[in-house]
Amino acid sequence: MGDLLWPGDHRAGDLLTDAAVVTVMIRVEHAWLTALAETGLARITVPAPDELAGLVTPDDLPALARDAESGGNPLIPLLKLLRARLRGRNTAAAGWLHKGLTSQDVVDTAIVLGLREAVARVRGALLAQTGALSRLADEHRETRMAGRTLTQHAVPITFGLKAAGWLTGVLAARELGLPQRFPWQTSRAPLTRVADAFVTCTDAWGRIANDVLVGSRPEIHELIEGGAEGKGGSSAMPNKRNPVHAVLIKRAALAGPPLAALIHAGAAAAVDERPDGGWHVEWSTLRTLARHTVTAGAQTAELLAGLRVDTGRMLATLHDARPEIDAEQQSITPGVAPDQPYLGATDAIIDAALARATAAPEKGLSC
Repeated sequence: MGDLLWPGDHRAGDLLTDAAVVTVMIRVEHAWLTALAETGLARITVPAPDELAGLVTPDDLPALARDAESGGNPLIPLLKLLRARLRGRNTAAAGWLHKGLTSQDVVDTAIVLGLREAVARVRGALLAQTGALSRLADEHRETRMAGRTLTQHAVPITFGLKAAGWLTGVLAARELGLPQRFPWQTSRAPLTRVADAFVTCTDAWGRIANDVLVGSRPEIHELIEGGAEGKGGSSAMPNKRNPVHAVLIKRAALAGPPLAALIHAGAAAAVDERPDGGWHVEWSTLRTLARHTVTAGAQTAELLAGLRVDTGRMLATLHDARPEIDAEQQSITPGVAPDQPYLGATDAIIDAALARATAAPEKGLSC
């Protein structure tokens, strides 16, 4: 699957696509049939998993999508199709299919299993980013550059400190826990927590992307996106090399919070024993948010792995900003040579971030 209007969506593969969701819903129904047979509630011969799955083909997806409207969810037309095709092979199993379940049981389970895959893929991207950022922070702990606040030169810092700040954001995303929960038909905290975890990730990646976008401006040119020949090319100006990964990552960071807010709005609208609309708004929203997060995670890992740091340009910018950029230091410690700026706790901050990165590399997102 790919999305022409969301470049990079192919990185998410078949995650939560219509075909993937149908496949998982059939798996859930098969697992329930098996449980009914094993407990003795249903005296049936359970069809093999591939036999049940083989009853539906990709050609059925358009009709399932269309017919989902009449019942309000995609499971209802799927069950009608499964029963009709299973009846000629295994009448008893067709009669017991879905007994004791609700539509929400199956749809929620299918979506959560898709989200579990998304979380695993995001976690892998976070681990790759942690390694790249740890290397940058340590390698450039002495690389002097001009610090900037409110778009203006502030005091001298090191690029290692900036990379450590990026690393801290990624580590905060990596260490979110998503524990298992008991039934939650109208208590949607597990899904809002997943949505919030995804947005915490895109927030951290957006911060990195923003710094890269600023640093790659031609008048600054302290950071350069790496990549294959032709990456970042322009359709009209052959002289340009656009920081496309940073642009696309920022896009995901901007799109994530409104999607998570919609999941929260749905949770707040929950009523009775099954939400009337609040549940339904989750499905495509979670799919979009999950796919965007997986895509941005892979793009961020690739961006960091190939990021080039122009230390000479950083030093030149710092030199050109003197003596004004040293004004605060001179007011505190007059007479200190400008080539020996006070860097405060820079090394301690970098060391602390590196220690966190190596302390528990497997700790993090789980569900």
